[in-house]
Amino acid sequence: MSETQIKRKKLGISNQIMSHEVKPKLIIHGGAGSSLKGKGGLIPVRNSLHAIVKEVYELLSNNGSAIEAVILGCQLLENEPRFNAGTGSVLQSDGQIRMSAALMDGEAQRFSGVINVSRIKNPINLAKALQSESDRVLSDLGSAEFSRELKLPIYDPLTDLRLQEWIQERKDDFNKKMAGVVAEEELITTEEARRGTIGVVVLDSQGKLAVGTSTGGKGLERIGRVSDSAMPAGNYATTKAAVSCTGIGEDIIDECLAARIVIRVTDGMSLSEAMEKSMAESFSRKRDFGAISIDADGTIAWGKTCEVLLAAYHNGEEINDTLEWTSNDLMGYSS
Repeated sequence: MSETQIKRKKLGISNQIMSHEVKPKLIIHGGAGSSLKGKGGLIPVRNSLHAIVKEVYELLSNNGSAIEAVILGCQLLENEPRFNAGTGSVLQSDGQIRMSAALMDGEAQRFSGVINVSRIKNPINLAKALQSESDRVLSDLGSAEFSRELKLPIYDPLTDLRLQEWIQERKDDFNKKMAGVVAEEELITTEEARRGTIGVVVLDSQGKLAVGTSTGGKGLERIGRVSDSAMPAGNYATTKAAVSCTGIGEDIIDECLAARIVIRVTDGMSLSEAMEKSMAESFSRKRDFGAISIDADGTIAWGKTCEVLLAAYHNGEEINDTLEWTSNDLMGYSS
């Protein structure tokens, strides 16, 4: 047998191995922070997250792709008003809602996203449509024009609760020019808004990985501020691993957290080792965030430097969550 034939035979074996079906895995998050009070408490958050995990896993069980499952999960989380993405997004300093979202196909290693888009129901849908475009990340005006091209209906994601929060937070500043106001820490009554993001990470039955992340921002931010959610810092995937982050966006950007974890796995670390090392480094620098992830072998891992990570997962056998994870450990996992 020639050297070329041997190589082809080896390639054929490899392809056969990759074509074997694997058990799908799924993990989602609805933010991170210091408590569950701002989201309605333990039971409501658990019920919301578990219901979404169940619905998305049903899609995966029926041979849904990783990308399809990520998009569905993000849509459901964006539609849940208790989370800061889509409906229920927080208001920026001028009283407007501007949302960001990103999607990454690990198999194609293709990233797409929108930054500071307004008046649509599901920003993840724009990120999905951009997967097939040559220009795959669009900011506010470009996102709005692209939305019109797609003929997406106009939608107001504002809720009464978010409006009242904004009024309370800015009640002493209505005589100022709002467009120039920066969010002062002492004026924010709901600290959890600053760490609000949703994310979905999936391994499908074909062994393919994908990730999506969406946010309404941190609330009262300077107009034009860009979150980590529409960057590889907060949302990244390859054929080896996929990661979605939540927390203080600037901290996530400074660590380039999602890409750092994935690259460490690609370079040979186990996912649990990569998560633990990245969280330990970040903790030493007093960062404030969390992350969820899955690798190509189906290991699910999560980590946090904050107190609470609002995550739930399906490990192929059952649904569980991290809501009562009070361990001093910086990371956890489910194989």
